[in-house]
Amino acid sequence: MIRAHDVPAPAGRTLHVLEGGSEGGTPVFFHSGTPGAAGFHPSWVEDAEKRDIRLLSYDRPGYGESPPADGRSVGDAAADTAAVADALGIDRFCVWGISGGGPHTLACAALLGDRVVAAASLASPAPYPAEGLDWLEGMGEGNQEEFAAALQGREALEPLLEEMRTDILAADAEGLAAELDTLLGPADREVLTGDLADYMVDVMKRALVKGTAGWMDESLAFTRPWDFAVEHITVPMLLLHGATDRFVPISHGHWLAERIPDVEARLLPDDGHLTLVARRVPEVHAWLMEQA
Repeated sequence: MIRAHDVPAPAGRTLHVLEGGSEGGTPVFFHSGTPGAAGFHPSWVEDAEKRDIRLLSYDRPGYGESPPADGRSVGDAAADTAAVADALGIDRFCVWGISGGGPHTLACAALLGDRVVAAASLASPAPYPAEGLDWLEGMGEGNQEEFAAALQGREALEPLLEEMRTDILAADAEGLAAELDTLLGPADREVLTGDLADYMVDVMKRALVKGTAGWMDESLAFTRPWDFAVEHITVPMLLLHGATDRFVPISHGHWLAERIPDVEARLLPDDGHLTLVARRVPEVHAWLMEQA
């Protein structure tokens, strides 16, 4: 059963929160990909119930039911996550995120001190710019186009995202693979079916139902200063990245693994991007509970 709340956030905003799993269990925040509203694949909720995990996620500003926060940075996610925890009476918690949720997970790990018990980042991009990393190299055409526009600024990015939003809102689970075609390697194409495709269509459509404000602010934020350094992370940290990832190339995973202190890096030769969503979440939950 999924539970929903609207909670107060900094600057007089509200955040829309979803909960699943064990209501009295260990709190674990999940940061969804970009664009993505709060939400869980049903198998994650089942796994959370088995492990006594209270699984939490919120619509980041501008997505779904959470109003925008113009000009937000990646680092702002730490204050928003802490605000949700405060509103729900949670002191300490674990956190994980995938893809565009990865930087927001890293923000929590870097900025929230010992409130974060442990964190796990899956297929996260590195900061931009990242010394020694060709940030766009190896990305599929769709992401190269999006981030090239983001680097030019809001005026270049807005019409592109509006076009992409129209296509996503019109897509069904079968059509999602066509929308993501340039980003899909063989491993990811194989898993983007059935329940996983249904889940992704759901969180993407709910994220964009009121417009592209959240997606716009997020894409711009990824290419601007993050307001923290990953070298300052001191909490237990797990990093997963697939070698065949075309959404976020594994070069980003190598860059992060070399700089996050004492990180446990699992650089996976047979995984892509979506295979982590499809197959690795129980592994992540198990690691987080070992640290809790």
